[in-house]
Amino acid sequence: MARSATTRQVHILEIVREQGFASIEQLAARFEVTQQTIRRLVNALCDQGLLRRVHGGVSLPVQNQNLAYSSRHRLNAEAKRRIAHATAKLIPDGTSLMIGLGTTPEYVAQALSRRRDLRVITNSLNVAAAFSHNPDVEITIAGGTLRPLDRDIIGEAAVHFFSGFRADFGIFGVGGVDADGSLLDFHVDEVKARQSIAANSRTSVLVADITKFGRNATVRGGHLDECHHLVIDDRLPAAFELSAQRYSGQIHTAGDARADFELLGEI
Repeated sequence: MARSATTRQVHILEIVREQGFASIEQLAARFEVTQQTIRRLVNALCDQGLLRRVHGGVSLPVQNQNLAYSSRHRLNAEAKRRIAHATAKLIPDGTSLMIGLGTTPEYVAQALSRRRDLRVITNSLNVAAAFSHNPDVEITIAGGTLRPLDRDIIGEAAVHFFSGFRADFGIFGVGGVDADGSLLDFHVDEVKARQSIAANSRTSVLVADITKFGRNATVRGGHLDECHHLVIDDRLPAAFELSAQRYSGQIHTAGDARADFELLGEI
């Protein structure tokens, strides 16, 4: 069976992240397709900000800021939906949740939006909006500085806000994950808020599609060691083989049998 374009794009990202550069000719030979097909696939990745066009091929982008929220929301949407569906199976009714900013946590909120007797604590207006039509959900929103384009709240007030609660689950995304397991984001305030969620939750859940693994971001804070669960949409890239082995008991791949979270009784 021929690989889907999405699967090919994931492997293209792996190759470029391992080598730093890949030529169109090399990729076409690697996947046994035409150069025109490869150009179409890498152009889509470049348009999403995941790769950068250079003469003769593609390389990693130079990133010091994230993509616009609307672009990120559309990016890998199906993968994020599967991650959200799998994560929702981890969360029973009648629990308290801290949910962080970002598009994948918003997808999780949407997957949980019809649940009963939840208390949601968040610094994301998108998350709050996802629950706002359900009277069985109590929503508490952080104060602080609003980022209008992202529709989230950051700053020291938002960081301290989370420390006033103790939630059953903390659900958060990241801008990227480094090969050593470090969690990366694009702004210090994003890192501080995410770390406050993890520190003030009994069970921390990182939700990230696999394009985040090896993705460049400039601010480091937190580590995979601190995550009780990691919900992803596919196998980790080859550069993360050691992480895949080390965290095998914590990794849940959306769509496989373990995504049903038989570990739920152990939490």
